[in-house]
Amino acid sequence: MSGRASVALVTCAAHPRLSPDDRLLLPALAAAGFDPVARQWDSTDEAWESHAAVVVRSCWDYHLRPGEFHRWLDSLEHAGARVFNPVPILRWNADKAYLRELEAAGLEVVPTAWVGENHGGSLAELVGGRGWRHAVVKPSISATAYETWRVGPVITPEDEHRFHRLTRQGAVMVQPYVESIEQGELSLVFLAGRFSHAVLKRPRAGDFRVQTDFGGTVEPVRPAPVVVEQAHCALRATPGPSLYARVDGCLVDGGLRLMELELLEPGLYFAQEAAAPQGFARALRAALP
Repeated sequence: MSGRASVALVTCAAHPRLSPDDRLLLPALAAAGFDPVARQWDSTDEAWESHAAVVVRSCWDYHLRPGEFHRWLDSLEHAGARVFNPVPILRWNADKAYLRELEAAGLEVVPTAWVGENHGGSLAELVGGRGWRHAVVKPSISATAYETWRVGPVITPEDEHRFHRLTRQGAVMVQPYVESIEQGELSLVFLAGRFSHAVLKRPRAGDFRVQTDFGGTVEPVRPAPVVVEQAHCALRATPGPSLYARVDGCLVDGGLRLMELELLEPGLYFAQEAAAPQGFARALRAALP
C-alpha cells in the first residue's frame, strides 16, 4: 500500500472523538501514512467503502441495540468495506456464547450455565444445584459489566426478579464467582496474532467489577510465558485471523482461566504500553494491499 489513505476508527455517540485511549492511535496512524478519522457506527450517511479500512474500536452501545448493530455489519459486507476485525469475526464475538465453542475446543474456560430466553426456572435452584456458593449473572450479549451482578450465598427475591427480567430479554449466562478476580484480571493484547502487552485490572475494595467505570485500576504487567502461550492458544481457536484481540482471564493454580476473548470492541490499553500504537499502525499497514 502506498500514499495516505483514510482509516475510519469506528466509535459510538458517547465517544464521538474516540475514547481517550484510542486517541493515542491518531499520531501513530498518521506517522504510518494514514488519515485516521472518527466515525460513529450508526451514522446514516457514511460511505464506509470509501475508506481504506474500517476499524471497529469503541462501539460500546452495540449490546443495547444488537439487531441494529448486526444490520450495520450486514451493510458493511454488502458495500464491500474492508473491515477490521473482519465482519464474520465480529458477528461471532458479539455474543458470549462463543465461549461454548472455545470450551469445546479444550480451553480452560470459567464454568458457565447457559440459560435460554424465557427460561422459567429458579436462579436459586440453578446455582444451588451446581454447588456454587456465589455466582455472577449477566446477559450473553453485554459489555462493560452491563446488567452484571454477584449473587449468593442467599438468592434474594430481588435476584430472582432481575434474573427473570433478563431472561425475558434474551439469553443469560451464570458462572461461579472466581475469588481470584479480587487479586486482578489479566488482559493480554495481541496485534496481528502476536502478543503485544498485558495489564492487570483490579476491582475496588468490596467489588468484583474490574472496569474503571466502577472504580477499578489498571497497571502494566509481564505475565509468565506459559500464560502468554495459553492466551495464544485461545486466540488460535477463533474462526480466523484478527488485527487486534484481547484475551481476558484470571490465574487459577498458576494457569489462565479464560473469562472472555474480545475481538469486537476491546479497550487495548495503549496508555500502558508506549510502543503499542505504533505496533497497531504497522499491523494495519501490513494487512492492507
